[in-house]
Amino acid sequence: MIGAKARAFAELVRAPAALTVLGDTLAGAAASGRPAAPTGRLAAASTCLYWAGMALNDYADREEDAEERPARPVPSGRVSPRAALATATALTAAGLTAAAAAGGRDTLAVAVPLAATVWAYDLGVKNTRYGPAAMAAARGLDVLMGAGARRARRALAPAALLAGHTYAITAVSRRETLGAGASLPAGALAATGAVGLVTAALTPPATARAHRVVSTALIGGYALAAGSAQLAATVRPDATHLKRAVGAGIHAMIPLQAALTARGGSVRTALSLLAAYPLARSLSRKVSPT
Repeated sequence: MIGAKARAFAELVRAPAALTVLGDTLAGAAASGRPAAPTGRLAAASTCLYWAGMALNDYADREEDAEERPARPVPSGRVSPRAALATATALTAAGLTAAAAAGGRDTLAVAVPLAATVWAYDLGVKNTRYGPAAMAAARGLDVLMGAGARRARRALAPAALLAGHTYAITAVSRRETLGAGASLPAGALAATGAVGLVTAALTPPATARAHRVVSTALIGGYALAAGSAQLAATVRPDATHLKRAVGAGIHAMIPLQAALTARGGSVRTALSLLAAYPLARSLSRKVSPT
């Protein structure tokens, strides 16, 4: 059984939610034609930087969380603010080290701006009107890290699509404890439809029929995974339904990443990535992704 302290830190970094970022670098690598050898280290870098952002988020939001989310590790006293900040710092250093090991300066040229964006978002930008854009930029940079600076142009399409999805769910997340008008989740639902359609349109028409079938099925899975909860939140935009829409949107990253990876020609990798979806959903019942 996991110890109380370990569980507190797992909640601090939203540990299982890291399964939703593993596919970022895979999609970027597939689109750019980057060799598969460093993908494990790239995934480690992505995971560490994501966890760093979660820990830093709770450090920065400790006063707000004391009112709205008192059970979170920092306001509940299970993790001190100093420990949360130290965790974010250590994980950032670990992420940059893993990025350097994966591709040297080529990868660090993207990883450093990514880390800077994460820290800027949590410590200053998050509660401004530019917050969703900053979060979307971080997700896009995570995809480009999979390509590396020299091949980044080839991965701009998947980076933009995952950034667009991120922007939509981040906008909803800003109201998940308060409720909102129906237009907010409706906008996210429209964004999901647009991302799915553009992803389908970007699938190379000359690929094998089996490849097209897999890509189409994955896009459909993405639309269903995100869109069903967004539709429910549009009908009833209270805090409970908005939180479900945010959680579903986070998990829907996985089939979207898989669809984009398949589009890049790595169908086997895409199907392997999809296996993380049910695991992420199952683990979210123990540690919330939001």
